[in-house]
Amino acid sequence: MTVRLTASDFDGIILDLDGVVTDTAAVHEAAWRRLFGGFFQYRRGRGGEALRPFSHEDYLAYVDGRSRYEAAQAFLASRKIKVPLGIANDPTHRETICGLANRKDAYFVELVAARGLRVYEGTVRLVAHLQRRGLQAAVVSGSRHCRMVLAAAGLSALFPVRVDGVDAERLGLAGKPEPAMILEAADRLGVRPDRAILVEDAEPGMVAGRKGGFGLVIGVDRAGGDLLRTHGSDVVVADLREVELDGQVMPSPTGAALGLADPLGRPEAETAR
Repeated sequence: MTVRLTASDFDGIILDLDGVVTDTAAVHEAAWRRLFGGFFQYRRGRGGEALRPFSHEDYLAYVDGRSRYEAAQAFLASRKIKVPLGIANDPTHRETICGLANRKDAYFVELVAARGLRVYEGTVRLVAHLQRRGLQAAVVSGSRHCRMVLAAAGLSALFPVRVDGVDAERLGLAGKPEPAMILEAADRLGVRPDRAILVEDAEPGMVAGRKGGFGLVIGVDRAGGDLLRTHGSDVVVADLREVELDGQVMPSPTGAALGLADPLGRPEAETAR
């Protein structure tokens, strides 16, 4: 479907990083699957019962949009596994919530270095054109590696304002479905939530957008399901290519035009390393 936006109706746009700007969601999911696969195998070797493996549905239900500590705790609780919470700087070999989450974090960094990152060119196109109309843009991520991901994808210049897992920990911001992080992003942009567009790709983000009173919540549903339509989005698109701005279909930008380190006038399937 085509969604028509009038730039003058809004002052800013806030986008979730994982799954909206870059395909880091797939890398995060792979890191969690590696973590829990190894953890379950270790417990089974110590005489524990066989457990249902970590799945894509688990990622959406317990992980997406949460900090890594909250995600690890939520998923293990879903399997009725109890381990101590530990402390934030627990080493990766320690069998605590924090130790396991830190191990996942290390896996994520390894996978980004090995795989590179896919950039969603339709998102870059929309943000660039909104900025040309005078709108401010921010990116939000529960990950502590938002800065690294933007740099790896060549998008640091496009998103000078970001709120990430480092900020959440430092400021005590609750993760989604609470709106604290996206409200912090709106505050840093200097825009009222009701004059801002929020773009999310998962249920917790939809709920956060409604709680935060955002003027327009766009759901990006790349899988083609109907889940986002029932959790607070105003409109749902398969990709932000489907957004028409001020009655015009937006041409694809080049990296030089956007001031990016890496040109984006390339096939979308290509990765940035």
